[in-house]
Amino acid sequence: MKIINRYITYVLSFACIGLILLLDSCGGGSNQKNTDTPTSGRIKVGVDDSYRLLVEAEMFTFEAIYKYTSIDPIYNTEADVINDFMNDSVPMIIVNRELSDQQVAYLRERQYIPKTIKVAIDAVAFIVNNDNPDTALFYQTVKEIFEGKITSWDQINNKSRLKELKVVFDNFKSGNPRYLKEKFELDSFPPSCFAAKNNADVINYVEKNINAIGVISVNWISDPADSVSHNFLKRFKVVGIALEGDNNPGTKFYRPFPGYIAERSYPFTREVYCINRQSYTGLAHGFSSFIAGEKGQFIVLRSGMVPAAMPVRLIELKR
Repeated sequence: MKIINRYITYVLSFACIGLILLLDSCGGGSNQKNTDTPTSGRIKVGVDDSYRLLVEAEMFTFEAIYKYTSIDPIYNTEADVINDFMNDSVPMIIVNRELSDQQVAYLRERQYIPKTIKVAIDAVAFIVNNDNPDTALFYQTVKEIFEGKITSWDQINNKSRLKELKVVFDNFKSGNPRYLKEKFELDSFPPSCFAAKNNADVINYVEKNINAIGVISVNWISDPADSVSHNFLKRFKVVGIALEGDNNPGTKFYRPFPGYIAERSYPFTREVYCINRQSYTGLAHGFSSFIAGEKGQFIVLRSGMVPAAMPVRLIELKR
């Protein structure tokens, strides 16, 4: 009888060990694999290329404070960043839209609960060549450009010597064209629109082509303390946009400055989110919390964007 009991004990012990190993291989035994904590370890983070400059500044400060952390950014288009997130290639992403209901449901079916934190308010900026005199556009004019109703500069200004108008995006899979499609309820863009490879290529194209309008994230041109952003600002002009419905000749045109973004005077604003899918409190949680915290929000403000959790003062100077 003792031999039988001992045999049963051995069998149960081996069965428990096998079950633990099986759960661990399937991700159930996460404590064995999850070596990162909120302030230590190494992770990959998918980043929409629109926010490269912001994320580089956030990473530099975060890693300086927490010496045992290492953030490996993967800069890509919005579509590719979100695909990597859904395929579990990265545990955290920084993009300018929330996940769709279908994407959240897909993750929940696999026992992941994505945690979304709004960290900034961003804007889509329109830039033109330094030799182009037309640097102020009505909202309706911008809309008709993307609807294909306006294809030439002399339709905007009958005194313009420029003819064919070209619109260049960073990439058709990025958040910028997706945002404008949703904003203007478009199924597609007209032939006057085409895509480069990234935001830097948009700037290069506009600098060399007087008839071009470039569409980029304001983060690439909004930080005067950043050498990259500062150098870019010398190479083009930023277009001012009037409020929707305001078509009067004497109207005010707003450029994507932080104060105008904060009060929504500039009409092409959007939110920036950190989305984390880690099922435990790891480094993705630590980094996203840092960006949403006081130090991280100050970096957002210095980057020329609007912090999600800090007020921005708008001071009007009068002569």
